[in-house]
Amino acid sequence: MRLFDPWPVFFKREFKRNWPFLVGFATSGFIVTKFSLSLTEEDAKKSPFVQQHRRNKE
Repeated sequence: MRLFDPWPVFFKREFKRNWPFLVGFATSGFIVTKFSLSLTEEDAKKSPFVQQHRRNKE
């Protein structure tokens, strides 16, 4: 006799509730990663944010 496995039911129900969060999280992660990888050393030299943090470390 096979026992009932609740995990497929649980994941199906939770995915129906949480898919907007998962899609938003994946989209945000993709955008942040894309922009982070496209930054160059020249961009960092011009950035006021980076300059402020470099001054604080010295």
